[in-house]
Amino acid sequence: MARMEMSAIPASLVVPSEASAQAYYELGLMYAAGRGIPVDLVTAQKWFNVAQARGCSRAAAHRQELALEMTRDQAAQALREARSFLTRH
Repeated sequence: MARMEMSAIPASLVVPSEASAQAYYELGLMYAAGRGIPVDLVTAQKWFNVAQARGCSRAAAHRQELALEMTRDQAAQALREARSFLTRH
């Protein structure tokens, strides 16, 4: 039987759409810090946006801090991705 490593699956596919705001916040931290995956500021910002929209107040501070390290285009892309995710889930 084939064995699949969970680390090979993108986190966005592992977390169910009905996950808590805290879970999305943790995803943001994971991508921002590169915990087990390469650092991806756009994806981190996306998950912080989703977490904040779902009620995680701590995500707002991380969003603002991360935005200082991103270009305008990157921040806009993260916002588009978060909106797309929220409209589908």
